[in-house]
Amino acid sequence: MTASLPSEAQPPASLGILGLIERIGNRLPDPVTLFIVGAFVVLIGSEIAVQSGWSVKNPTTGEIEVAKSLLSSEGMQWVWSKLVTNFTGFAPLGVVLVAMIGIGVAERSGLIGALLKAIVALTPPTLLTPAIIFVGVMSSMALDAGYVVLPPLAAAIFMRAGRSPIVGLAAVFAGVAAGFSANLLVTGLDPLLQSFTQEAARILDPEYSVDIRCNYYFMIASTFLITLVGWGTTRFLVEPRYSAADIRAQVEAVQTHSTSSHVSHELTPAEYKGLAWAAFALALVGAVILAMIFVTGAPLNGYVEPRPGWKLAVWVQVIVPILFVLFLVPGLAFGIATKSIANDRDAAGMMNNTMSSMGPYIVLAFFASQFISWFGESNLGKLIALEGVALLQSWQMPLSLLVISIVMLAAGLNLFLGSASAKWALISTVFVPIFAGVGISPELTQAAYRIGDSVTNSITPLNPYVVIILVFMKQYQPQAGIGSLISLMLPYTVLFFVSWIAMLVVWMLLGLPLGPGGSELFIDPIGGISFNTGS
Repeated sequence: MTASLPSEAQPPASLGILGLIERIGNRLPDPVTLFIVGAFVVLIGSEIAVQSGWSVKNPTTGEIEVAKSLLSSEGMQWVWSKLVTNFTGFAPLGVVLVAMIGIGVAERSGLIGALLKAIVALTPPTLLTPAIIFVGVMSSMALDAGYVVLPPLAAAIFMRAGRSPIVGLAAVFAGVAAGFSANLLVTGLDPLLQSFTQEAARILDPEYSVDIRCNYYFMIASTFLITLVGWGTTRFLVEPRYSAADIRAQVEAVQTHSTSSHVSHELTPAEYKGLAWAAFALALVGAVILAMIFVTGAPLNGYVEPRPGWKLAVWVQVIVPILFVLFLVPGLAFGIATKSIANDRDAAGMMNNTMSSMGPYIVLAFFASQFISWFGESNLGKLIALEGVALLQSWQMPLSLLVISIVMLAAGLNLFLGSASAKWALISTVFVPIFAGVGISPELTQAAYRIGDSVTNSITPLNPYVVIILVFMKQYQPQAGIGSLISLMLPYTVLFFVSWIAMLVVWMLLGLPLGPGGSELFIDPIGGISFNTGS
């Protein structure tokens, strides 16, 4: 779905700090350009580091770490010879593409939209707001599908209930955008971030393994936190702004404006049939997968040892293929039942279209893979990490403050760089090993990043869906501009930010595990006993 912002909706120059943030954000280069620039900075920086004789003693091995020049004859030979394998071996690339094939079929066949409509339609009116927010949070299982499907649906449902449709838009947008990292299920975001976290941790410990589910317990709790805080924010701060007269004006406006993007909130008979078929297919394939996990001797039964003394369930290693199948098979069943898939060509076309939409990510992955590989080969990452460890250790800051600083950094960067993977690829390489060096686990650093990356999603001008949400909003409030949308969503951002950090602090104080598989909060720092990789 595409939408354009009418000329009268352009933000005024006098929008103050919000206008300044938008202008600065729009002037930033594309993430691809940032990685290209970063890669050349690594080339030049590696030569400068060698010429200056930069070296740091590694307190774990006792060895002296030095930089490797990528501009030398040997270094340039490595750069050219590894250009292809850096890309094909880039861990996030295969993870995202495989998951998106299944998710793409589920979305394009209509299963995701029908499922979300069914959940909302079955909710009692008194629980409408928390249900809308909860469904918004859960929609991240289909990545960006919730941005397009849910807002017009939520507005229509609120209007039918005699409430402001704009409040419905705000509530669901808060769940979809600001609660993007939270979920009751493992989503495509988990393996994506985990792969960057693991690569960054291996700068200091080449055998460090990060479980894909390393933040799972924390994100389950975050789902309920976002739902409850979003419910209170809507009830006490957002909805009181709209009087009965405002609601009448919004209803009148939508009757005279274009409704081309308005989505029916009623399930059709075909969709009911499709959901039944999808449920049967999900139960069938789910039973097969569970049998492979729990039946002794089955393919996914048992454990493997990535390293001595640390056991990992076999099925955890194949969570991405499992997600692929759990989305693909029900999606195909739904499409066949509703006739959105008439033959194998339709199904293949949906997969092809999904991969076509992933073109920008593939280009980003190519340049990101070069930057990360060059950064690691130059040894600059390890040198910076060791210097950072020494600096942070000398400051003697409480570890909880360092964790909160990552939340704030990610939240701020999100105003200028929209891609979650691009931001994490840039900052994980430095901060994961630095924080591990002072005793903060890579898993905890990743959890802190996910909070900051989520809370400002609904107010950053660089979120491409902000424009689409504004178009939906203008159906009910024609004079609305970007400032109207940001001011509408700002209470959610602030309260999510404060409450989510508070929960993280409590989590740290109680020493609760972030997820299964030994996802600890704090580890033995470099310079201590060892660089611990958990149990």
